[in-house]
Amino acid sequence: MLRAFSTSATGMAAQQLMVDTIANNLANINTTGFKRSQVAFQDLLYIVLREPGTEVVSGTNTPTGLEIGSGVQVAATIKVFSGGELENTNRNLDIAISGEGFLQVSMPNGDIRYTRDGSLQLNANGELVTVTGYKIEPAITVPIDATSIDIGKDGGVNVTDSAGTQSVVGTIQLARFPNPSGLSSEGGNLFAETLASGTATTGTAGDSGFGTIQSGFLEKSNVQMITELINLITAQRAYETNSRAIRAGDEMLRQANQIARF
Repeated sequence: MLRAFSTSATGMAAQQLMVDTIANNLANINTTGFKRSQVAFQDLLYIVLREPGTEVVSGTNTPTGLEIGSGVQVAATIKVFSGGELENTNRNLDIAISGEGFLQVSMPNGDIRYTRDGSLQLNANGELVTVTGYKIEPAITVPIDATSIDIGKDGGVNVTDSAGTQSVVGTIQLARFPNPSGLSSEGGNLFAETLASGTATTGTAGDSGFGTIQSGFLEKSNVQMITELINLITAQRAYETNSRAIRAGDEMLRQANQIARF
């Protein structure tokens, strides 16, 4: 009977983490380039009271075994890198990646991080930076006398100066990974490479395996509110059901105690 208590407790703990994950997804529904997480569950160790195929009499084996599960655990939270809806901003420095790939971001300590947030800005030195102020990699500097900036589908940054002369001042390169779900979420719309993600492969937008760059657009979060709300209701009901199992076990123990009094 006490085993049911601990088993149900693992279910409640797992559903609590599920609700936490859904809450984070919903909180970031308007975060540019955000990728939703989904929870993967695994059952816990089984207590084997009788192995399947155990011989009960000479020449006769049981077709099934007798096993009692110990509950559930959360195996992983998996990032889902499906594309988000593209929102037209009509701003030349806003870019969205249509397909696979990440923008590369250079951190102050020299490390490289990766993002799908294409809300680019110009800093005081004319360098292309993220909304937080981190330079993109490779670094691109726009001349002070540039009157217009246009970013092509291949990532080429084209500028026009006051004399009407057009030139390419750099190309925004993309990075992709064998296993994007293995990237570490760093906050600030940034991801970090890990052993699970594999090593980044860099290239030009539009090349084989890489998406294209859409100027004047931003990629919205891939969180679907209806899906998350359905998952939230399911998690709430599962949590409630597990708590009822604990109450049922408690009631059975109470009745057993009452029998002992007679």
